[in-house]
Amino acid sequence: MKLTAALLAGVVRRMPCRPIVLSGPSGGGKSTILNRAMKEFPNSFAFSVSHTTRKPRTGEEHGKHYYFTEKERMQEMIRNGEFLEYATFSGNTYGTS
Repeated sequence: MKLTAALLAGVVRRMPCRPIVLSGPSGGGKSTILNRAMKEFPNSFAFSVSHTTRKPRTGEEHGKHYYFTEKERMQEMIRNGEFLEYATFSGNTYGTS
């Protein structure tokens, strides 16, 4: 399907306050679609910033790259149902709120 402004406008009108998850293989066009949507509808689309219990790497900023969260707080947020999804990888937990 060809990405058009009309297609994007239709999505914005039909789903004004719901998350849209773009999923697909590497090179499938996910970033292209999101970048186009953010350019044409800047108040409706954005990248999500995940939470993680891992320590920041050099150059990473809290709230920009991740929300760096203590393990106890992350577990509390999981118990409270504050994440759309979460997973543990290499001993660190990641979650999308």
